[in-house]
Amino acid sequence: MELPIPLISPLSATHPTSRPSSAWTTWGQWLALITMTMDHVVRYLLPGSWDVGWVSSSIGRIAFPLFAAMVAWHGLFNTHNPTRYALRILLIGLIAQLPYMAMTRDDFKLNICFTLVLGLCWGTWLRSLAHRSNPGGLSFFFIIWLSIATTLFAWLFVGQWVEYGHGGLLMIPFFMFALHVLNQPADTLIKQLTAVSAALPLLINAVLLNSSIMAKFFTVATCFFVLLMAAGAANRVPQISFRMPRFIWRAWYPGHLLVIVVLLHWPDG
Repeated sequence: MELPIPLISPLSATHPTSRPSSAWTTWGQWLALITMTMDHVVRYLLPGSWDVGWVSSSIGRIAFPLFAAMVAWHGLFNTHNPTRYALRILLIGLIAQLPYMAMTRDDFKLNICFTLVLGLCWGTWLRSLAHRSNPGGLSFFFIIWLSIATTLFAWLFVGQWVEYGHGGLLMIPFFMFALHVLNQPADTLIKQLTAVSAALPLLINAVLLNSSIMAKFFTVATCFFVLLMAAGAANRVPQISFRMPRFIWRAWYPGHLLVIVVLLHWPDG
């Protein structure tokens, strides 16, 4: 799983985004899978007497923003076919849904893959509107405002059914917007201020995504790290010596959920 601008700047239609190095995402894959697995093991398998709940409120808060950032990065800089990319993530989500639902939960939710797919589709669709429309015409503003109203309604409805809720659905569009702006040349003060302001919605949403101070810190720190990558640091990250095989990357999420379910329901003694 190659684990996506509420409003995409019209500039994206006339100034193509350059492609920074994606070497950091090969490191990010390992970090995202390890922190996600640690979070789930602590949350579902270890009893409260172990006193390791701090893992979910700290290290465990790295995984989701990192997955969202990698989807945003690939969706913006690397993917030529967003539909096929989204379908791959959706397939993983469909496979993972049964073990996801088998874990102890109070209500029905769609797993994280659905959050990522919806975010990618949302960002890609709005970006395509900016490319097809004339930024100076009335039709452009009509389409944009109609799109805002439609997606706002969908966001309010769908947010209650997906993992990480309404805030989770916003992470990928905000990431795409910030990464796009930060990757543009900032040779004037106005452009520098624009780049800074583009990061604010993402960071504010990251703060609101969690309740504890520790969780907020780790989520915001993860987002800030990715913003630095888009601002130029990505080109200084070396290639990892051992790239994760694709079948492991794509099978890990449903596979580790299945293992947790088996251990949860394993008969005692």
